[in-house]
Amino acid sequence: MAGRVAVPDEAGRRLPFAIALISAAALAYQLLLMRWLAIEHWHPFAVMIISLALLGHGASGTWLAVWLRGRGSEYLAPRFEGVFVACSLLFAVTAALALLAARAIPFNGLELVWDPRQLLWLGALYLVLAVPFSFAASCFGLAFARHGARIPALYGADLIGAGVGALVALALAWLPTGRGLVLAALGGVWAAFLVSRVNWRRIVALLVAVLLVALIPAKVLLPQPNPYKGLSKALLLPQAHVAAQRWGPYGWMAVLDSPQVPLRYAPGMSLVFAGEPPAQRGLFTDGDGLSVITHRTGAPPREWLDSMTSALPYHARQPRSVLVLGAGGGMDVLQALALGAGRVDAVELSAQRLAMVRDDEAHYSGQLYRDPRVRTVVAEPRAHVRADRRQHDLIVLAGGESFASGGAGVQSASEQYALTVEAMGDYLARLSPTGTIVITRWSKQPPRDELKLVATMARALRLQGVAMPSQYIAAIRNWDASTWLLSRRPFTLAEVAAMAKFAEARGFDAVQLPGVRIDPANNLHVLDPPYLFDGTHALLSPRAEQYIDDYKFMIEPASDDRPYFGHYFRWRSLPELWKLRGEGSAVLLDSGYLLLVAALLQALPLALLLVLLPLRVLARGVTSQPVALSRTRAAAYFTALGLAFLLIEIATLSRLTLLVGHPLLAATAGLAGVLLFAGAGSLQAQQWLARHDASPQAIALRIRWAVRAIALGLLWQLAMFAITMEFAASWPPAARTLLGLVGIAPMAFAMGMPFPLGLARLARSAPGFVPWAWGLNGCASVLAAILALLLAMAFGLRATLLVALVLYVFAAWVWPVKASDQ
Repeated sequence: MAGRVAVPDEAGRRLPFAIALISAAALAYQLLLMRWLAIEHWHPFAVMIISLALLGHGASGTWLAVWLRGRGSEYLAPRFEGVFVACSLLFAVTAALALLAARAIPFNGLELVWDPRQLLWLGALYLVLAVPFSFAASCFGLAFARHGARIPALYGADLIGAGVGALVALALAWLPTGRGLVLAALGGVWAAFLVSRVNWRRIVALLVAVLLVALIPAKVLLPQPNPYKGLSKALLLPQAHVAAQRWGPYGWMAVLDSPQVPLRYAPGMSLVFAGEPPAQRGLFTDGDGLSVITHRTGAPPREWLDSMTSALPYHARQPRSVLVLGAGGGMDVLQALALGAGRVDAVELSAQRLAMVRDDEAHYSGQLYRDPRVRTVVAEPRAHVRADRRQHDLIVLAGGESFASGGAGVQSASEQYALTVEAMGDYLARLSPTGTIVITRWSKQPPRDELKLVATMARALRLQGVAMPSQYIAAIRNWDASTWLLSRRPFTLAEVAAMAKFAEARGFDAVQLPGVRIDPANNLHVLDPPYLFDGTHALLSPRAEQYIDDYKFMIEPASDDRPYFGHYFRWRSLPELWKLRGEGSAVLLDSGYLLLVAALLQALPLALLLVLLPLRVLARGVTSQPVALSRTRAAAYFTALGLAFLLIEIATLSRLTLLVGHPLLAATAGLAGVLLFAGAGSLQAQQWLARHDASPQAIALRIRWAVRAIALGLLWQLAMFAITMEFAASWPPAARTLLGLVGIAPMAFAMGMPFPLGLARLARSAPGFVPWAWGLNGCASVLAAILALLLAMAFGLRATLLVALVLYVFAAWVWPVKASDQ
């Protein structure tokens, strides 16, 4: 039995709170930095950059191990407070300086495929952003090395603090991003102040706090949108300016006004239309994703709204009840009212975006969202469809994807649960007997998302027993966009004739009309070769699966298990596309997916340079201490844990997004829940160590027990998610969130045990190797953040969870109960 020992004051009372503070600050900074980078670049790029910036966690283990050189806590004891305080303050200072340095680096993700220098700038961005995370992680490593007997408790404080940090980031998201980042960094200052017992150190901490507070109003820390983004390009117009803006958890909303050269946004506008659309203002999210607010002074002008391909469903049938999913600036709502709808339900995910149109721009938009025929709802579109049992004559899936980001494949790693096979089934269930779904997409050559959309619609119909999906799908196109209809019942001859008449009168080309043979050679907007026409007809025929397999791009329908609708990349097409990149085909390479691969390829050598090689050299030099576990087995154990924890965390958060139906609530509650439950598991491990035999064999058995609990917890999570999706889909988001957390809790609790138990065992037998293990685990976590996306895109989220479970089993196996002392 382990006896009670006297614990220094900093470890007994103040140190766990300081660890929790720095952990909360680091995670809040990480989440807000993702938003900052999403504006400077694009969100998928931000995720990858942050993932590799976390190499700083691994690098912190390197310098600690080199500095300590195997010396124990006795060497560190007189130096601990000074070094801990220095690292805390340096985290706060470099967190602000890193923003200035990152803005000075000319990285542009869209140029990756034709400008090799971008890889160098990308690496520089990783290293700059890794600095503050390295100092924060050093605080944890120092605490583990100084207080080896209390590692589970300190690690629990780390996890619990990170969970609180997720909630802090949500609160700070309502501030301009640069200011929120500085406020998050102040957590490092308060941690340093808490640990300091010397007055002059506290004075230094206060001076750093004053300096950071002085930076909060500075505009120099605010992000600047990428020059390729829609807002940046629109601001080039004479007299164009940002008329209004709001910050919030769903991003930076900005309204652009261009009085001299008004915006004219009308996807699929007929070339026959000789009039002029009304003036518009652009509503941008994080500098992109344009949604327009149309100037209106009276009744909606019918002519221009009736001259776009998106007017097709109003000519096929006369829908009275319309559901607009992703209403944004309201153009689809305006079109529905102008073309005869009697009731329009406008569903918008972001309350702040809805408020900008309904309140800030109410006069400009002609009180559109206050029209008695319009009912506004703040909800995630897919979740609203599952929860609201009312039926509609028409469901409009409004898009917010920009042409630049969509065409370059930036969104390839983004989850889009609104465009999966299961989503189409949900929409069909909410249609009236004569109801229709309409989707308008930008046209790209060769076609990718249009064909993927057809394949998704066709598979959804086949799953419902429809033998001839071609009777339920219709489509027309213009030179720039296409509109696709999916009907609950087969189109009648009269409806087909009405659609053909509409297309002919507006100068549109028919892509698919039930029962009509279409010759692409007779079209007004000729495509050579006619990939879109040939592909559509093949996908609606019995040879659909063969066509999907043979096509040069990935057009396999997205599913809830693989919700990456924007992923079109195929490795077998890379040689051909690479040869054509100099001829204007670089955009076909899908930079979002290639960035994932590039990030992984850069992560490996950076990890070797910053973490593995120095620690490997150090490990060879340490021979004076008894080592109860071989270095190879230790490396395998902590690497497997780092991979497994992040794989489960990322896949679980993605699945929780679908379950909760509210991305922000799911991400915040899910991340906080996983970390808090894991922290509770780590604290329980500390109690177990204090009350039971803490021999290496006993710890190894406890680890195996934890892995069994993780396996059972994973089964429980899968069962709870399935039950909730089946029976509680219409419950309020808060109730679904609670059920999701109930499903996560047992697994996360058990996940909090193996790592601190392993460190505790290592601290008893070879304390000099604790920073080494910390660095290995951090390095593996970085790789896991990238691998999780690649695995989910290739095999699915459930397969990613299974791989993580195998890694946990491997970790328990590679550390045998009766390990050799060599």
